[in-house]
Amino acid sequence: MLQLSGGGRPDPDPRYGAYPQPPMRAGHLSVEYDPQPSVVREARTEVRRQLEAWGLAERDGTGDDDLVATAELLVSELATNALLHAATPFRLTLTAAHGVLRCEVADRGRRPPRVVDAGTSESGRGMFLVDALARRWGHHQDGPGTTVWFELGTCACDGCGRRQP
Repeated sequence: MLQLSGGGRPDPDPRYGAYPQPPMRAGHLSVEYDPQPSVVREARTEVRRQLEAWGLAERDGTGDDDLVATAELLVSELATNALLHAATPFRLTLTAAHGVLRCEVADRGRRPPRVVDAGTSESGRGMFLVDALARRWGHHQDGPGTTVWFELGTCACDGCGRRQP
């Protein structure tokens, strides 16, 4: 882990314009990691720690932390991809606001992610999991690198965590 920063980053999607003030349970965290095998575990740990700090670890009061487990798994997959395919430092950014957790992994690689059928390939299952479990996901080129992101619903209201068409 290299540095933490709390500054906001504008979302490239114009549908997510700035809000006049952060809503309740809003949060932002950005952490940069060196390309070492241990950082995948560190990124998972940081996700759990941050979601617990934001009060998002137990959505329904039963101790069920599906949000945390899913976020940890998907961040682990994106961090592993950054490590294997870019082999450069990467930045994990978490943003929670308006019932949505957005997780981004930005690296200096130019290779876009691909979803591979999970049944036959020895690799590529990470993006298959992201595609299957995330509410939405995507990627964009950031100058010399690529950012891959996914979103999960953070509230128990009907449809919050469900995949949008």
